Amino acid sequence: DAATSKVDWKAFHKGGFAPRWGTLSVKSGEVAATDGEVTAGDFVIDMTSLKVDPASVTEKDKNAADLEGHLKNADFFDVEKNPTAEFKITKVANLEGTAENAVEGANKTVSGNLTLLGKSLNVSFPAKVAVVDGNVTLQAKFTVNRADWGIKFGTSEADPAEWMISKDIEIGVDVKAAKK
Repeated sequence: DAATSKVDWKAFHKGGFAPRWGTLSVKSGEVAATDGEVTAGDFVIDMTSLKVDPASVTEKDKNAADLEGHLKNADFFDVEKNPTAEFKITKVANLEGTAENAVEGANKTVSGNLTLLGKSLNVSFPAKVAVVDGNVTLQAKFTVNRADWGIKFGTSEADPAEWMISKDIEIGVDVKAAKK
C-alpha cells in the first residue's frame, strides 16, 4: 500500500551533531507470503519525493529547501539520473537473540539488495514482520554507510567543510501490504 507505507531517513554531522531528517515515498511494491511467513518482496522508492523536515534545520542561515535540493543533486542522490531506489528481499529468517537499536517487537532478520545510484548491495537488518489474514506489515530501523554506494560528498578528510558529515544514514521503514 504505497499510500500508507513510508521510509524515514535521518543523517548527522560527525559525532551525532545537527541531525537532519525527512521522508521518502514508496512508489510501488509487492510482498509474497506463504504459510504466514514473508518469502519475498520488492519495493521501489521514489527518490524525487525526498523531503527534509524543516524542524531539522535549525541554523538561521540554512533552510530545508536548500538542503533538499542539495540531497537531490549529483553530490548525493542525483535524482534526475536516478529517480528511484529499490529494495528486493532475498531472505527472511527468525531473529536470533536481541538486536541493538531495532524497532520494538523485532522478530525477523530481513536481508535484501538495496539499489542506490544504480549500485546494489545486500543489507540485513532486524525487523518486526507480521502476516495477519494475508496482510503484511514490516517495520524496521537500520543504518547504512552511504559511501558504500559511492555517495562520497562530505567524506573527504582533506576538506574540513566536508569531513563533518557522517557517512551513516538511519533508515526507518514502515510497509503495509494488503492481500490481493
